[in-house]
Amino acid sequence: MKNENKDWAPDRALEIGRPTPRIDGLGKACGTERYAVDEYPAGMLWAGVKRAEVPHARITGIDISVAEKRPGVVRVLTRRDVPGTNRQGIMHKDQPVLAGTKVRHLGEPVALVLAEDREALSAAIDVIEMSLEPLPGIFDIDSALELDASLIHHGREQGNLLIGSSIITGQGKAAMADCPVQVSAEFTVPAQRHAFLENENGVAWQDPDGTLHMIVSTQAPFRDRFEISHALGLDPTRIRVQAPYLGGGFGGKDGATVQCLLALAAMHANGRPVKMCWSREESFQSGYTRHAARMRYQLGADRNGKLMALVCHVDLDTGAYAHLGGEVLALGMEHAGGTYRIPNVYIKGRAVYTNNPVAGAMRGFGVAQVSFGMERIMDILARKLSMDSLDLRRKNALHRGDRNPCGVTLTGSTGIADCLEKLSSNPLWRERNTWTAEAGRFKRRGVGLAVVHNAMGYGRGLPDSAIAKIELLPDGKFCIYSAVADMGQGNATAYAQIAGQILGQNASNITVVQPDTSRCHPSGSSSAGRTTYTFGNALIKACHNMKDKLLARAAMFFFLEEPRDLVLVHGNIRHLPTSRDLPLSRLGSFFSRDDCQAMGEAFMPAAKDNLSGGKEFQIGFPHLLFAHAAHAAFIELDELTGQVEVCHYLAVTEAGRVLNPQSFEQQVHGAVAQGLGYALSEDMLINNGRVHASSLATYIIPTAVDVPEIQSWTCDVEESSGPFGMKGVGEVGMNGPLPAVANALYSCGANIFHAPLTPERVLFVLTRRKK
Repeated sequence: MKNENKDWAPDRALEIGRPTPRIDGLGKACGTERYAVDEYPAGMLWAGVKRAEVPHARITGIDISVAEKRPGVVRVLTRRDVPGTNRQGIMHKDQPVLAGTKVRHLGEPVALVLAEDREALSAAIDVIEMSLEPLPGIFDIDSALELDASLIHHGREQGNLLIGSSIITGQGKAAMADCPVQVSAEFTVPAQRHAFLENENGVAWQDPDGTLHMIVSTQAPFRDRFEISHALGLDPTRIRVQAPYLGGGFGGKDGATVQCLLALAAMHANGRPVKMCWSREESFQSGYTRHAARMRYQLGADRNGKLMALVCHVDLDTGAYAHLGGEVLALGMEHAGGTYRIPNVYIKGRAVYTNNPVAGAMRGFGVAQVSFGMERIMDILARKLSMDSLDLRRKNALHRGDRNPCGVTLTGSTGIADCLEKLSSNPLWRERNTWTAEAGRFKRRGVGLAVVHNAMGYGRGLPDSAIAKIELLPDGKFCIYSAVADMGQGNATAYAQIAGQILGQNASNITVVQPDTSRCHPSGSSSAGRTTYTFGNALIKACHNMKDKLLARAAMFFFLEEPRDLVLVHGNIRHLPTSRDLPLSRLGSFFSRDDCQAMGEAFMPAAKDNLSGGKEFQIGFPHLLFAHAAHAAFIELDELTGQVEVCHYLAVTEAGRVLNPQSFEQQVHGAVAQGLGYALSEDMLINNGRVHASSLATYIIPTAVDVPEIQSWTCDVEESSGPFGMKGVGEVGMNGPLPAVANALYSCGANIFHAPLTPERVLFVLTRRKK
């Protein structure tokens, strides 16, 4: 497996703040970079699963006898072949590897087949017979919460409620009665699919001594070991997981997908490697989705637009298993009050089991949903007050030192006002009235605003840390052992820049190894806007340790009393008074490998406020640090078809200091494009538990021709705790497009409360308004 970059511009200086091409860019563009899906080891078997194909049923029998006799079939496994607990899950381990007595969604695995080739595999899966006793299906939140609803998981005192909680600050709900101006509305958003290029896949094999090896497309290789070991009763120290570059993740690979199934298959393959790769249709039905949500908002203010009270109810459809449902709810509730000072808040949230596909992590992790609700209700309030929507937001924007709607004191960088100021100075915004007035016949033009934020890190409740290691190799080059996956966001390039900046090296002298649990140190998952922040801070420490060590060792070669006059330059250590150079290769080959390594560890800071709400959340609430953004969408609406075209898009982002302007802009552009899909077209259309938009032929995501020219501006704000002043930028850009486009439609006369904003919905609203 190739997992080290070798293709990027060799003589480029690596400096913080300069545009730097991706270290993996050329290899990916040329097709030479290898992903997990490219692994086809000699002598391998194929593995696949028979899925339930019904949303809710009791299993009364599984007949694998015909399948076992099919040519090319090696083994057919069922629940009785699973050692360990047969339960996987990150926080709530309620999801079986193979269902034994009951199925709870259509994509649930019931039997695992190992075969010599894909044809034999498919044929065997087709002839597995299941005897199922159908149970009532539950496919919406209200039905799940009815007192006489069929229980999806037996033995739960709270029925089909996975978790519920409330956040109350100030006078809470009671304060609403004192608000002279009040507005309210209900909003809904559907499930969304990650639509990454590389589907869920991997290969695994087991050594004769029992050691399990796995190369898998995953965002959390170290956590995978614990999930596999718990589910299958294996020793986690005997599990090695390698995570090459991912062809996208967006949260859909944050948690076990193929991992436990592959490990189980490898345990029955007599040492042969086994490959599993889900089809796109299988991925849509059986992979994780963004939570569908219903949000009821009531917002109160005084007559000058000062916010006084918020009442909000957030309900999430978490699907058949918990996965990260509680944690997504925690962030959704935490962000439900937006980026504003609101002294009195009552937020109630529920995550509810249904027989729909399992929901979980996705870029914007619960925040993308509530951003729609909060930013829409802000525009509705602005109109009731006859107030400019930007002025309303500026008047109520949080500043450092304020308490946010959950009661957390913002002690870190808080650039909301900076984003609004920069957006208001942009020529597109300043000339918006002229632009909207130039709409042609049967067209309407509108401009919508959204101000959003996104927390960084896991939140309170567990250590959010990273450990970085860097090594000077015998040839004088440095190798960074990255323990957090690069799923396309460019964090590996940022690591090379950090090392190059501190150690004075050019690109040709820096290599980044992708996560391998046998070579790297635990550093958490690639998620939650934490990846470059935590590992970057750890790497800074490691690089400074390395620098101090190398200069001290070099003093021996120069016969110096101390290393005071020595500096690191590209490929050498230089004694400044004499201009003599000592090649790094000399040091790398002279000392032992242990002496050529340095490490550093860092933690994400956590909020210390003593809050009374959110006690039900074990982790994920509250957070201390947030990235911020102000977005403006410039749309043209076709009155005859309801079609919405986003003509221009402006994104102003405050995510601390920008380490690599090129990667930063790519992150913003990618997030906006994904957010526009969420806004305008992406709807999984789940009917009775079955995903109808089950492939990229029917599930419509934006292509290059659908994405407008995006202007990405940054704010000059630094986060003092971040590596070189940065914060995470990966998620916040996802949260703006849906409310910004919806508010632009609102300015056109189309007040829409349900996403996506399809032509049918737009036309319906326009027609109803005429009547």
